[in-house]
Amino acid sequence: MVAALVAVTIALWASGRFPEYLTALIFFAAAMILGVAPASVIFSGFASAAFWLILSGYVIGIAITRTGLAARVARLLASRLTRSYPRLVFGTVALTYALAFVMPSNMGRIALLMPIILALADSAGLRDGRPGRIGLALAVGFGTFQLSASILPANVPNLVMSGTIEATYGLHLAYLPYLLLNAPVLGLLKGVALALCILVLFPDRVEGVVAAEPPTPLSAPEIRLAILLLVTLALWITDSLHGMAPAWVGLAAACLCLLPRIGFVTAEEFGTQVNHRTAIYVAAILGLAALVAESGLGTTIGTALLRHAPLSADAPFTSFATITGLTTLLNFVVTANGVPAIFTPLAQALADGTGFPLMTVLMIQIIGFATPILPYQSAPIVVAMGMARVPLGAAIRLCLLLSAITFAVLVPIQYLWAGWLGAL
Repeated sequence: MVAALVAVTIALWASGRFPEYLTALIFFAAAMILGVAPASVIFSGFASAAFWLILSGYVIGIAITRTGLAARVARLLASRLTRSYPRLVFGTVALTYALAFVMPSNMGRIALLMPIILALADSAGLRDGRPGRIGLALAVGFGTFQLSASILPANVPNLVMSGTIEATYGLHLAYLPYLLLNAPVLGLLKGVALALCILVLFPDRVEGVVAAEPPTPLSAPEIRLAILLLVTLALWITDSLHGMAPAWVGLAAACLCLLPRIGFVTAEEFGTQVNHRTAIYVAAILGLAALVAESGLGTTIGTALLRHAPLSADAPFTSFATITGLTTLLNFVVTANGVPAIFTPLAQALADGTGFPLMTVLMIQIIGFATPILPYQSAPIVVAMGMARVPLGAAIRLCLLLSAITFAVLVPIQYLWAGWLGAL
């Protein structure tokens, strides 16, 4: 019964037959009517840190947009970015990564950056149909999603993963160790690879430079929000010292953003601009993961995989690559947001078969869900394509080239980096 419910739910999410929130609600209703697990398991996602960090991330994103703080930073960079096309591409990729540290919402960052980058493209003479314009739009989509996987609270799959790990194993991910393990390769090196791929696939040149605008004084709301963001980021980075999880720090920041008079987000904006659909979807994914773990289905699947997968403590890199391939295959079926929910309950069995520490196996999945081979596997990339009217073929070419470089070059480097850190 549990296997059938899980299979149908995953199939509905993968096919897009219903909106993701409706499938989530159907899962909740079916699970409770069938009595496959207690309510505390089915609805455990709503008690997860991931659920609350998603909500708080949307609120913080609205505040950054509403005060004009992020747009101000982008304007300050504009005159420097448009001096050459390679500089514009590398600058755009860097901007998507930098913004992920202070704005924990992929969709929010894309909604904020895409109009700004397209305006910069216009100023640089990269009009509709130009390869450079397509490349810059894809830099926003790919950079926003793929690079943010190296920052713990910066995207939905990360939050699903952290919530599922917490629900399944009682383990808590810390901000700084996570960043140290993933940022050098999956953040910085992958960002360089992304920019180079764009320059190769979409060559172009700028035809104009944006003149620098005279600086204007920060408004009072911008100053207050900047201070709040700095304090929030500092608390995220030092969570291992004070013990407050990133979710609760983010929730406190969101509450301050929502306070009347001194806050930045109104009740109407909270009701209309916060993506409650995604929050419900994530809660259902976490509930499904808890159900898989509670029922023993994850162990059963993991045991079956162990019989066929080339996993061995005597061949650590082969095992590392095999687990990466497994998460990549799951990405085809359940897309990036669903990979952690399915993979995480299997991790203990995979750890037993490889001799890797459990946390190492859990971290390997990041490579898989952060490297889509086709655009549909990442909702933020699809949204970015729609906003900039990017042809599907262009996105597929970039997906294939970047994923090939990731698996052929970055995966071995990540393996060596993790080994140097003592994670293997």
